Amino acid sequence: MFALADTPEKMLTLTPAQIERAIYPVGFYKTKAQTVLDISRVLVEKYDGRVPDEIDELLILKGVGRKTANLVVTQGFQKPGICVDTHVHRISNRWGYVRTKTPEETEMALRAKLPQPYWIEINDLLVAMGQTICHPTSPKCSLCPIEQYCAKIGVVRSR
Repeated sequence: MFALADTPEKMLTLTPAQIERAIYPVGFYKTKAQTVLDISRVLVEKYDGRVPDEIDELLILKGVGRKTANLVVTQGFQKPGICVDTHVHRISNRWGYVRTKTPEETEMALRAKLPQPYWIEINDLLVAMGQTICHPTSPKCSLCPIEQYCAKIGVVRSR
């Protein structure tokens, strides 16, 4: 997509159909194409074409939730943030490190408990672990390097 337009101003010169074709492999490509245009418009009108580097400002943008806002500030601006996806939420609760019901609660609990130097990397580490070892059902506990420290909360069976 960025080969077509790499700034919000250039993005606004594209049609929804052009963006849809560029992002077709992702789910909900029609809705996301319109969201890209809406966000581009707001970035041009309110932020002089620049992406905000604060979570609260990013959350104002239509279609941007806490996970995406944290991802933007950590990966785009190297600022502290905790990107909580399904893997981070599941694994940090499975370990017993936090006891939360929603990803947002998990983010806040991790912010309170996890030292800030680890905030940015926790997502990458736990996503990789969740995709390879700590699956939602039947995790591969026998392969886990921290198995001895894990409370295995909610684990019914494992390999």
